[in-house]
Amino acid sequence: MACSITNGRVLPCKSAVGGLKNIYFSNYDSAVAALAPSAGEITFSGSEEFYQYEIKGNSSLETAINSSRENGTTFYESTLSATFTFLDKATQEEIKLLAAGRPQVVIEDYNGNFFLVGKEHGAEVTGGSIATGAAMGDLSGFTLTLTAQETAPPFFCAAAPAEATYTPIDPTA
Repeated sequence: MACSITNGRVLPCKSAVGGLKNIYFSNYDSAVAALAPSAGEITFSGSEEFYQYEIKGNSSLETAINSSRENGTTFYESTLSATFTFLDKATQEEIKLLAAGRPQVVIEDYNGNFFLVGKEHGAEVTGGSIATGAAMGDLSGFTLTLTAQETAPPFFCAAAPAEATYTPIDPTA
């Protein structure tokens, strides 16, 4: 039977940490969708263009497994919650483009893992906010929620994708 388990798992040491370090966005590209995973891992060809967004704190990636015995279906829904501190016009313009498109997204965590979200169908911006904050310690910045539904969970990537040639936004400049 094709759905038989093939291995067990030991209890690892307590050395992992949570949190996301960087998010890399790419315009939806059929070349990324066509990349074939080898042993569950994606290796980028180098021709893909990704744009790096540095983040720190208050961002997360969660993937829900949705399986129905009645319908005979299983799919994975990944939800990326991202916070970009500091309000600026250039970032707002890029967020408008992200919201209109369906980017493919690579997430880098603090354990050195890279995950490709939205490989086949892209990710959709399903929510977010532009906030000025009320108190001195409140967020003045952007939040985004992106959701991707795929037939497989996010693929591990062998390394970070090659970044596109661009000058990154400096919101404080």
